[in-house]
Amino acid sequence: MPAYRAVVFDFFGTLTRSVQRGPQHAEIARSLGVDPETVRGVLDRTFRARARGRYGSAEATLRWVIEQAGGHPRTDQVLAGVPARVNALKADTRLRGDAVSVLAAIKRRGLRTALISDCTHELPAFLPSLPVAPLLDATIYSVRLGICKPDPRIYLAACEQLDVAPRECLYVGDGGSHELTGAAAVGMTPVRLAAPDLANHLVFDADTNFAGRTVRSLTEVVGLVDHTRIARPLKMAR
Repeated sequence: MPAYRAVVFDFFGTLTRSVQRGPQHAEIARSLGVDPETVRGVLDRTFRARARGRYGSAEATLRWVIEQAGGHPRTDQVLAGVPARVNALKADTRLRGDAVSVLAAIKRRGLRTALISDCTHELPAFLPSLPVAPLLDATIYSVRLGICKPDPRIYLAACEQLDVAPRECLYVGDGGSHELTGAAAVGMTPVRLAAPDLANHLVFDADTNFAGRTVRSLTEVVGLVDHTRIARPLKMAR
């Protein structure tokens, strides 16, 4: 295996513990005059389109979702609903206990780090406030790029920002969005995080046929990096 120059991470389910929609989402739906379960169905079936920014700004997207659920929101309701959704997704997000220490350990070893996330407008709004943010050299959000994993361009965008070749990257993810096979297709080395809590994770388009390397914790990724680093040959005594 090669010595890596960068480690690229997925966010939801990888740097975070498993994610499920909390009660704040239902409260937002009710405040906008629609049934929470109907909104949930719209959110589920349109995730990838929303993650590509297909419906426009955060405000336009929220209005579209509510209208699809049968609502007719006023402008002031939509404007209040956008920060409420940011808060709701942030509340759903719990960083893994070793996320910060693992990113810091990778940085200490001289490697660069990046995040690639299939996400809607909310993640770019709150990620800068999280303790992992200063430890990431690049952040690639699908909603800003207009493409989702496993499109090769989303991986190559990270490589460009990191100034590394795909073959010099280790990619770590839980396997949503066919991200692992996508990473392999561009030349990265993919690793599946199969943490026990992910059994209940909200995931779309899981990479169910991936048969590559698997780890049970983020901490194991540091061991993979160490294993592939090139050791300096010892000088012979004269």
